[in-house]
Amino acid sequence: MLRRALAIVAGKLIIGAAGLLTGVRAICSGTTPKAEQTLYFANHTSHGDFVLLWATLPPDLRALTRPVAGQDYWMASKVRQFIGADVFNALMIRRDGSGQGGNPVDQMKEALEGGDSLIMFPEGTRNTGDDILLPLKSGLYHLARACPNVRLVPVWIENLKRVLPKGTLVPIPLACTVRFGAPIQLAEGEDKAGFMARARTAMLDLRPEYDRVPEQEKAATTP
Repeated sequence: MLRRALAIVAGKLIIGAAGLLTGVRAICSGTTPKAEQTLYFANHTSHGDFVLLWATLPPDLRALTRPVAGQDYWMASKVRQFIGADVFNALMIRRDGSGQGGNPVDQMKEALEGGDSLIMFPEGTRNTGDDILLPLKSGLYHLARACPNVRLVPVWIENLKRVLPKGTLVPIPLACTVRFGAPIQLAEGEDKAGFMARARTAMLDLRPEYDRVPEQEKAATTP
């Protein structure tokens, strides 16, 4: 009971700190977070990504929405374990390739079939380089096939890479935005390649204009 109470207080403090540091706000294009089972799939540049997404959800939906998190990172210390497991009720995924802990897609499928909503990062790892978005893993396609009644909502988390660059401990106060796009569905007969391309486009289309300029300039200067 005490641990649960501490987790609730810690959750509010983390949300407050995230808002203070980033002024995070949600922009909804074609959808709004609502009380329907949802799989949010977002770009991944920081350990704080799911914190911002979670913070922008209405309070009544946070309790139903679990981030999918790397067990190796979030179980590495008692503090991380408390934040990951107790505050966020994260679905812990093993990433060491040992096969222990089950197949990650099966774990997510089981959580969705149990009624949870999930936050997942289909790139599979943090994007700490210059690529705007890493290739997406096929787990999103398999979940779309296995759980056709779950809303698949693309999300673009803007600017957090600049707030907490890799290797730094002190965040830089910058404004961040979480952009929710229109849900997508696996079409009848659609193959994996086609669906993954659509999912990727749905994410990239949520980028702010300033993030598109370098790409356009690069295309214009490429022979």
